[in-house]
Amino acid sequence: MKARVKIDGMMCGMCEAHMNDAIRRVFPEAKKVKSSHKKGETTFVTDSAVSEDVIKNVVEETGYSFVSVSFED
Repeated sequence: MKARVKIDGMMCGMCEAHMNDAIRRVFPEAKKVKSSHKKGETTFVTDSAVSEDVIKNVVEETGYSFVSVSFED
């Protein structure tokens, strides 16, 4: 399952690294974790289901604004 998280507030490569680290910390099984401040999104692949509420909390605890999340099989 691929998660695409829309995020406001990332401004640079360091912001991308902070989000990548936060996703990996909360979802250790996540693969292909990638963030783009230009696109305003973070994507990752996981075998297990992830909760929208947990993703929202991770984004907001990192200091950014959660916009939305979508999932693809």
